[in-house]
Amino acid sequence: MKILVTGGCGYIGSHTCCELLANDYEVVVIDNLSNSKEDVIDKIKEITKKNVKFYKGDLCDKTLVDEIFKTENIDAVIHFAGLKAVGESVKKPLLYYRNNLDSTLTLLETMNKYNCKKIVFSSSATVYGSPKKLPIKEDFPLSTTNPYGSTKLYIEGILKDLYRSDNDWSISILRYFNPIGAHESGLIGENPNDIPNNLMPYIVKVATGELEQLSVFGDDYDTKDGTGVRDYIHVVDLAKGHIKAIEHILKEKGIDCYNLGTGKGYSVLELIKTFEKVNNIKLNYKIVGRRPGDVAACYADCSYAFKKLGWKAEKNIEQMCKDSFDFVNKLNKDNTK
Repeated sequence: MKILVTGGCGYIGSHTCCELLANDYEVVVIDNLSNSKEDVIDKIKEITKKNVKFYKGDLCDKTLVDEIFKTENIDAVIHFAGLKAVGESVKKPLLYYRNNLDSTLTLLETMNKYNCKKIVFSSSATVYGSPKKLPIKEDFPLSTTNPYGSTKLYIEGILKDLYRSDNDWSISILRYFNPIGAHESGLIGENPNDIPNNLMPYIVKVATGELEQLSVFGDDYDTKDGTGVRDYIHVVDLAKGHIKAIEHILKEKGIDCYNLGTGKGYSVLELIKTFEKVNNIKLNYKIVGRRPGDVAACYADCSYAFKKLGWKAEKNIEQMCKDSFDFVNKLNKDNTK
């Protein structure tokens, strides 16, 4: 079975490529490297001792996407590609709508043309907006608080309309909570090209001295310590969820949505303190104003993913903090050689 992974050089994409190869799938990657690096392909090969076919290019490029499907005989797609920073999406909404929707439409049109009707879509817990109660279940009302989340929700709607029009499609929509951590090899992890938008890469850059201070956005939320609460999931657990989703869509037609998280909520300050304890380090942080588009608390009920896919998260918050720091330390060590 040959799987096309869009955005396969990215954080979650690269870990999923490793899990796919470990489970004897063939992997083809397309990535424009806007927030990733090409050497990730070599690292995936080093980890798995298997080959990956890589196309450097943009998913909005219809000619390139058509060439991939014409050449590679793709069986199914895992669609990660897209811009993903909440804060940036608030400042540049048109960029997010144009990129994330155009690329998805190009992909789906080409899949349809080549009769490849099996896709796992990388969605997000942001589609639940500001939930009225917790934990969050898949049948909760959907809304968004930022343009990034809106692109995910619109794409979910496109996929649902597509299935209604053609029941031959097999579609799994995976709503991620907050992936952190890194591969145990230390070879791949979250390494954004510019100033990080997510909390953990910011923490590790402060821990290594690359950044002077960590900003904690708000301490006046209705949470245990006033800081935002999130469901953090180890990226390897998340990647394994994609394997279960691929297995499912290869067997059954239909469309369904699944929460991928741990079902536990940790505040920003709890994550900072855990990171300090596990890695025996002190972090320089300060409380600043809330960030536009953020919600107070968000954590999952993941029982449906276990029931339907046989998947559940295994790794704890301490392992996530340790692996994140180990990855960056190894990266910095390698860069100084």
